[in-house]
Amino acid sequence: MKTKEKKGAGFFIGNVHIAGPLVLGPMAGVTDLPFRILCREQGADLIYTEMVSAKGILYKNKNTEALLRTKEEERPVALQFFGEDPQIMAEMAKRVEERPFDILDINMGCPVPKVVNNGGGSALMKNTVRIGEIVSAVSRAIKKPVTIKIRSGFDGEHINAAQVARIAQESGAAAVAVHARTREQYYGGVADWEIIRQVKESVEIPVIGNGDVKTVQDVIRMQEETGCDAVMVARAVQGNPWFFARAKAYLATGIEPARPKVEEVKEMILRHARAEIAEKGEFTAMREMRRHVAWYTAGYPHSAKLRQAVNAIASMEDLERLLLGIS
Repeated sequence: MKTKEKKGAGFFIGNVHIAGPLVLGPMAGVTDLPFRILCREQGADLIYTEMVSAKGILYKNKNTEALLRTKEEERPVALQFFGEDPQIMAEMAKRVEERPFDILDINMGCPVPKVVNNGGGSALMKNTVRIGEIVSAVSRAIKKPVTIKIRSGFDGEHINAAQVARIAQESGAAAVAVHARTREQYYGGVADWEIIRQVKESVEIPVIGNGDVKTVQDVIRMQEETGCDAVMVARAVQGNPWFFARAKAYLATGIEPARPKVEEVKEMILRHARAEIAEKGEFTAMREMRRHVAWYTAGYPHSAKLRQAVNAIASMEDLERLLLGIS
């Protein structure tokens, strides 16, 4: 059971110390290893990987190994699993436990049809018995802390996040992250932070709030309104790993630093691109960097024109040439 430390000293998930309240949320196709390391350098206190299929590990899917890769410099890091079979989840958790991650998180909130239709992700919000079975099986199988990421409920008629959090706690979960939208909402509408507050009041394990955290001020506002132990940020950090450094400064001083200057943005893009090439090779990396560059440059002068041009980059040389024309 979690014992809260004095203010400013962070909190524990199981035996893992989390130094502060800023968490990078998992995003498929975004929070890969190079981007996670950039966010860690900028001050993220806990990092989540992209979702990894337990069955993908079982059947040795060729794309799964890359998703499982973590590095020392991004820790503490939570490896996120998804699946619906308690036995397979437990066996695969045991299989990967010796890898260098700190927390095993179970996704119970993904709204994507191909996951939900197979009984995983947010489909589990409709099956509280299965939630208890999965958490119990996985937490018994490994020594590392097991956590869950959930939604408010499957739809507006079935808001059961607090009930699910209690079941998870009783089954051995060490923390719960709550995306305050239903599966029905996907990523639209307004996140109902009141649900996060209800979850926090229902359990003793740490609660991580998620949903509609768009500015550094939202970090403080969510904590004040819900009492959550930490705040998970996802879409707001796309092309913006500085979010964490700016939030840290705001939490410490009450002053929000200015947006990065154009030269700093260009430097970060090039660092990100080089890391992607080292990880995936130039062909794949450059195609993935196209959307990252669009995110990085959004809101800066000539960004609309740049977004059109970036779709043609195929090499690091193309990217460097493109960035030379930005001032």
